Amino acid sequence: MGTLYVVATPIGNLEDVTLRALAVLREAELVLAEDTRRTRVLLDRHGIAARPVSLHAHNEAARAEQVLATLAGGKAVALVSDAGTPLVSDPGERLVARAIAEGHTVIPVPGPSASLAALVASGLPADAFTFVGFLPRRAGERARRLAELAQRPETLVLFESPRRLAGLLAELAAAFGARRAAVARELTKLHEETVRGTLGELAARFADGARGEVTVVVEGATATAAPASEAALRERVRERLAAGLSARDLAAELARETGLPRRALYALALEESGR
Repeated sequence: MGTLYVVATPIGNLEDVTLRALAVLREAELVLAEDTRRTRVLLDRHGIAARPVSLHAHNEAARAEQVLATLAGGKAVALVSDAGTPLVSDPGERLVARAIAEGHTVIPVPGPSASLAALVASGLPADAFTFVGFLPRRAGERARRLAELAQRPETLVLFESPRRLAGLLAELAAAFGARRAAVARELTKLHEETVRGTLGELAARFADGARGEVTVVVEGATATAAPASEAALRERVRERLAAGLSARDLAAELARETGLPRRALYALALEESGR
């Protein structure tokens, strides 16, 4: 039986690769990469002669047969993604499942992770969190997922493309209210930036989009279920009105979240919308 190594690689700074990862990549019979060009840069930087072979969402099923044949010969295979830890919103899940099913050894080689890096830099609780990844693209599925996540008490970590960041933040502000959040951009790279604020503030800050890889971290539901003051409640009402929510729907959502009377919240929404 062979060994499949699932190897984490840098999310930006090439110096973040571990010594163990370099040793595995140097000794593996086969290096599988989501984008061979990006992996080639890492290998060249550290003097590794291996020639990576592509494994991505469109060829994973077909490539698995070649990989399993290599493993059956008792060889070592290394799997990497474009950046960070493989299988986390990246291909490789089917290959790992098949390797396990056929009795091969699967060994993780830990290292960089954009989700964890953003979480620990966000300033939000890290003792319990849910990795959400990318939200569904279809409107109905997306709305259902947001409604579900709005009730979760733990910190949430999401991925989004920079050109769709503004839309995501506006949706989160409408669905979650005035929660604290952070947008981590270009982590470990030259223009690294972590911007913190409420979802409404971040939606305004990134209204024109952003550049580079983006990770969004959002406070859980329990920490903001009840506004600390009338000013905080009014801020939450204004954010949801600005996001396009009707006074009636806004009152219903806030009543569920805060336990306050729906009629009073509806009156407040009408008052704020008339300003």
